[in-house]
Formats: sequence, C-alpha cells, structure tokens
Amino acid sequence: MTETPAPEHERPDGVDGATVDAVGKLTKALETTERARGHLYAFHQLAGESDRRVEEAMHLLRDAGHPAWADRLETELFGRNVLEGRWTFQIVEEYDDGYWTVFRELEAAVRDDLTAGRRHVREAGMKEDHRTHGKPGHAARP
Repeated sequence: MTETPAPEHERPDGVDGATVDAVGKLTKALETTERARGHLYAFHQLAGESDRRVEEAMHLLRDAGHPAWADRLETELFGRNVLEGRWTFQIVEEYDDGYWTVFRELEAAVRDDLTAGRRHVREAGMKEDHRTHGKPGHAARP
C-alpha cells in the first residue's frame, strides 16, 4: 500500500493554500461547465430524436387520412431551426468553439502558472486529510 500521494498531485513548493483553493475553485467551475456541455449535447441529441419522431407522426397522419395535419407539421415544425438560423449542431459548435474552448484554455493556463500545471491539488490535499493512513481502502494511490 502506497502511503504518499503521487508527486503530480502534491502542492508545489512555494504555493500557498489560498492559491490552491482558488485554482481548485476554478477547476470546479470548469467541471460544472463540462457538465453543462454534456447537457447541451443531450439537448442536441434529444432535439434531433424529437424531429425524427415528428417526421414519423407526419407519415402516420398521412396514412391515417389526415394530410392537412401532416402538411402543417411538415411546413411549420419538421426541420425548423430551434434558435434563429440554427439547428442544435450549430449551437453545440458555437459553444465548443467559443466559451468552452476559452474556459478550458484559461483554466489550464492558471494551473500551469500557479500550480505547475498540476491537476486536482486541492482534492488530493482533501484526500490526505480525510483518509485513514494504513487502512485497507485508504491508500494514497493505486
């Protein structure tokens, strides 16, 4: 059982706790943004699935003798932009190319500058504070 944290998770020499906390908070914000991005991709996929179901309903309405409703769905809803000029793939691309990319780049730059690029230094410190040294299931690392 390894009793010391991995070097890539130790607080670099000369870095104070307040800096580790601040960088940790920024990383946590990025993690939340990653979750938001996942929800955006889920929205993208669900909207596409919904559009395919509208198409199926249009065909079923035609087959059931309701061509006027099928035509209306086809012209007013099926394939419609979800935002002005955009399908969901365009929203995803704009988000990825803009906000998400800038956020990732800045978070990495802050970590590189302030904690020698080390990730999860704050969490590694918490693990050290919370684990029971010498007990099974409480090793510092694999």
